[in-house]
Amino acid sequence: MNMLLTTTAPQWAAQLADRQGHLLQSWPWGEFKSHFGWTPYRIQVDGAAAQVLFRRLPLGFTVAYIPKGPLLDWTDLPRCQQLFSAIHNAAKKQRAVFLKVEPNVWCDNDQTQMAQATQSYLHQAQFSPADTIQPQSSILIDISGDEAAVLAAMKQKTRYNIRLAERKGVIVRQGQADDLPAYYQLSQLTADRDGFGVHGSDYYRLAYEYFAPDHCALFIAEFEDQPLAALMVFRQGTTAYYLYGASSNSHRNLMAPYLVQWAAIRWAKAQGCTDYDLWGIPNADPAALEAEFANRQDGLWGVYRFKRGFGGQIYRSIGAYDYVYNPLLYKMYQLRRRSTPE
Repeated sequence: MNMLLTTTAPQWAAQLADRQGHLLQSWPWGEFKSHFGWTPYRIQVDGAAAQVLFRRLPLGFTVAYIPKGPLLDWTDLPRCQQLFSAIHNAAKKQRAVFLKVEPNVWCDNDQTQMAQATQSYLHQAQFSPADTIQPQSSILIDISGDEAAVLAAMKQKTRYNIRLAERKGVIVRQGQADDLPAYYQLSQLTADRDGFGVHGSDYYRLAYEYFAPDHCALFIAEFEDQPLAALMVFRQGTTAYYLYGASSNSHRNLMAPYLVQWAAIRWAKAQGCTDYDLWGIPNADPAALEAEFANRQDGLWGVYRFKRGFGGQIYRSIGAYDYVYNPLLYKMYQLRRRSTPE
């Protein structure tokens, strides 16, 4: 078994591209997260790889986390066994209490067979279903067609709101690093209004610094020079990700969030992306989403009403799985998490 615990950024990028890997398995994402308590380890084993993030706990213990990975063909059982043997060795050396894996695998649509293979392997390898860190469900928009086709797939009201914002004089521009304070101010307004948690200003600044200009763009929608909405869009391979967005309490009738989202979709198309991931929505089946979205504002329900208007298809990942190295400390960790207010 040829195992590498170290590699270079170009080598990792090639592995990521070969496996059509997720943004959260990219080299810059690991470096970015290293500023916020995580230490990235990149492990490669004969054509498979995993970026494992370790976070320190008291008394020298850690937790290990593989977001949207590993980079692996889950139907290749020997390769799975080789890679996870290397991951477990690294985790034990880091005194991990447990390993959390969130595979980048959808459990429905065109990936059903892969989902079954992934879940089967994890079950046989003594992983257990667990709470997710990343949103389990999302909406993916097919942006491979021309702009007219993308607009045609949207809800009529969303198209109307995009055009209304344009008619009313909302202007969208691509921002730069010195616009990040304005973005952060909008994010605080959004958090206060909608009850969302937000990161500190350094989080958004560093995300922009690590990924812009090739893999990240900041867009700001303004009316009479007043910022009304903003978002940060990222890309990896042919997929763009709408990770962070915010809006003002002012001039909400101008529908600025719709126009700024359209600008981000157009940017993603120009970058060669064919899919646009709207990121988190409530983890419910499509029938329940449609039956309840008009009456609920808790959690991700408030943003679902907005996101659903852009068309696309609902996808649900297989979720997260934990492998426990220290059962007693794992139980204590879980109890502490559940007793700590969000």
